[in-house]
Amino acid sequence: MGILDGPTPLDSLFTKHDGNITHSWTLQVETEVEVYKLYKEVLDTDDLNNVTLERERHLNYLLSGSKGLNKYFVVLDASRPWICYWVVHALDILGRTIEPDFMRGCIEMLSKYQNPTGGFGGGFGQLSHLAASYAAVNALAVFGTQEAYDVIDRENLYKWLLSLKQPDGSYIMHKGGEVDVRGVYCALSIAVLTNILTPELIEGTPEWIKKCQTYEGGIGGVPGIEAHGGYAFCGLAAMELMGTSEKLDISKLLRWAVSLQMPLEGGFQGRPNKLVDGCYSFWVGGLYPLLETITLRQQLREKKQAIKSSACQLLFNREALQEYILIAAQSQKGGLVDKPPKGPDFYHTCYCLSGLSTAQNHVVYDIEKASELERQGKLNATARSLLWAEDVSGRLVIGKEENLVVCKRSILDEK
Repeated sequence: MGILDGPTPLDSLFTKHDGNITHSWTLQVETEVEVYKLYKEVLDTDDLNNVTLERERHLNYLLSGSKGLNKYFVVLDASRPWICYWVVHALDILGRTIEPDFMRGCIEMLSKYQNPTGGFGGGFGQLSHLAASYAAVNALAVFGTQEAYDVIDRENLYKWLLSLKQPDGSYIMHKGGEVDVRGVYCALSIAVLTNILTPELIEGTPEWIKKCQTYEGGIGGVPGIEAHGGYAFCGLAAMELMGTSEKLDISKLLRWAVSLQMPLEGGFQGRPNKLVDGCYSFWVGGLYPLLETITLRQQLREKKQAIKSSACQLLFNREALQEYILIAAQSQKGGLVDKPPKGPDFYHTCYCLSGLSTAQNHVVYDIEKASELERQGKLNATARSLLWAEDVSGRLVIGKEENLVVCKRSILDEK
């Protein structure tokens, strides 16, 4: 049940104040009013079943980026691999076949950003950076062609990753750069995708991430700072890649993550007492398939018997998140937004669509197969990554049926 078809009147969900009108309360209510207007329009017309993902508008918006960007994008000069990744990943989620000429152009561009010493910079001649390298490698993985794979200098990439590893298990983002949990996730994701993950790359890393978990249950960028949705995803996903998620306090992390879904908006905030933001549809929404699997694994160990995943563990309100994305976060210009009335950008388009896929599709982990591989001593990071698939019986789509976006693998189709 979503926000719009729930028993509680929508206007009663506005955030109350305690007599002290603060700036943050004012911003929160202003945001709620903007979302409320859009929701009320749907309620007044009784049109929830006809809510539509404006696919063609979003495709046109994304493809416009392949034809050149205006002068205002100069501020993202060090984020060129990211722009490429945001666009191609969003196109992939929307089910759009990427044109060969566009793909070749992207591959050629990314190849120029790779440095001889390993890793990719944010642009030509720029210092190799873990975030830029993550975006470049993931974009090449989306293309999935031999030409794309051949771009990556795996030998020097490995040496470069190792050079960023710190004695305490953390990673710096670039030579002379800052440490935070993003670096760990980017490094491990790159290593798993390119099949270069070694024990040396993860020595001490689970213990360092464990120190980043806060009293709230979330995960901060470094030990001792406030938990954040993006850092929480990076930390938990990195732990899952290493097979060490159980070192975290999962029940506290789940309790914290659940608290971030907004009662009126239905989308997620990145931290308590902050505003809703469309990008957390993925950064927070993406926590739930991991949390579901880890919880089921823990139950399996405790009960010493196989437990099947249900059609969907109701860890978050999937309908409410879809309502926020489809009703409040779609721009009439094409593309998706942080929150109304802001304009679209490639970043929020990518992660709103990623969150939409998470809310619509139920992705599960083959725990029985993982246990079998573990007994055989074959459960490495690559194997763990390949044990995820979609359970089509758990799909949940609000509005029109054609709103369904891509989820690549289906566990039922394979069986």
